[in-house]
Amino acid sequence: MLNRLTHSTLAAKSALVAILALAGSSAALNAATIQEVTDAGEARADAAAADQQRVDQLANQIDQLVVDYQTEAKVVDGLKVYNGLLQRQVDNQVAEMDALRESIDNVALIERQIIPLMTRMLDALDEFVQLDTPFLVQERNDRLGRLRDMMERSDVTAAEKFRRVLEAYSIEMDYGRTIEAYKGSLEIAGRTQEVDFLRIGRVSLTYQTVGGKTTGAWDSSGNQWVELPPETYKAQVAAGLKIARKQVAPDLLVIPVAAAKGVAQ
Repeated sequence: MLNRLTHSTLAAKSALVAILALAGSSAALNAATIQEVTDAGEARADAAAADQQRVDQLANQIDQLVVDYQTEAKVVDGLKVYNGLLQRQVDNQVAEMDALRESIDNVALIERQIIPLMTRMLDALDEFVQLDTPFLVQERNDRLGRLRDMMERSDVTAAEKFRRVLEAYSIEMDYGRTIEAYKGSLEIAGRTQEVDFLRIGRVSLTYQTVGGKTTGAWDSSGNQWVELPPETYKAQVAAGLKIARKQVAPDLLVIPVAAAKGVAQ
């Protein structure tokens, strides 16, 4: 009986030891499992933080790329406007080049046409001077002679020749609206005398000898010089000479015009 109890007790103790050992093993296993879970959680947290950092970096890079793109887009827009302006300038220059090329091609034709025109203009001007009131005859004829000599020169361009011809026409036109006093010589009563000429436009050309002894005018109807009554015209012509020389202020004058023929009568 005692042996049986002892054996039972021993069996119970062995069972208890086994249970305790099993419990210890289970606790140790549970502790290891919790640590692994904790470590895995921390690893996932670290990985998530690293991933978030990479996402933030990528977001910053994307923002910078957007800013760079917008900047480059503005530059491209500016270049498009600039290129458009340059293209219009190039188009204008090409058009000007075409026009210049066409003008160069027509230079020979224009020169062939303008030279005869200038010759006719000089002939007409020469005829006009010969038929006009005979003032500054030598000066005007010399100007025509220089123009005719210039027409034969090869070192003067057609443009310069044309300008000089137009300038001569302009000078002749100015004679019609100016007053002028100049010295010259005139044959009076068979004797050449020094006189002062007074030209008032083209309507009157008078003269007066030095000292005022003789006063006369050009009679366009008779194409000759006639002597004027001194009591009527001597003082008037003398005053006109002073006005033309700007020695006195302008004033009204009594001068012979188309009525010179009547005066001679």
